[in-house]
Amino acid sequence: MTVVSHEERVVLLDEAGNAVGSAAKATVHHAETPLHLGFSCYLFDGTGRALLTRRALTKQTWPGVWTNAFCGHPAPGESVEDAVRRRARQELGTTLAEVVCVLPDFRYRAQAADGTVENEVCPVFCALAASRVDAAPDEVMDLVWVGWDDVRAAAALDWAISPWARSQVPLLDAAGLPSWARPAA
Repeated sequence: MTVVSHEERVVLLDEAGNAVGSAAKATVHHAETPLHLGFSCYLFDGTGRALLTRRALTKQTWPGVWTNAFCGHPAPGESVEDAVRRRARQELGTTLAEVVCVLPDFRYRAQAADGTVENEVCPVFCALAASRVDAAPDEVMDLVWVGWDDVRAAAALDWAISPWARSQVPLLDAAGLPSWARPAA
């Protein structure tokens, strides 16, 4: 597992998705955000419920917005799966039993009301929680476990969930969720 330095850095990408350098995370999100590597993760509890979180008001991008369980950025030299596991511990205080990349090529660009842009190649993961969630208050201001039908309903509304989650949810449906992410029949 890669050790991350105190200054969090993101991997910068060219238009083909190749790494071309890195930059301090604190400096990349603005009106001209460069293309960089991120990830999104949908966390499940083993009964088919998914975790939706509301981003803390102190977050630099999309503060106070409901979204998937957590997102993040791999550090230079860190595998995306290792970054998913690291952020699950940091943001939600949980460990993961299973981690599956369902949408490896997802890419999006979105602009917030304040002009901040997200511009990411953003593989999308589904993960199974192995321990209780204890969210960090500087990351998550609220959370709720809901059925996948409720996630679909939120994604169908332009205002209810983050722009990346709105795009990801129908693609996850089309690709198929892992068996442990579906409710028992």
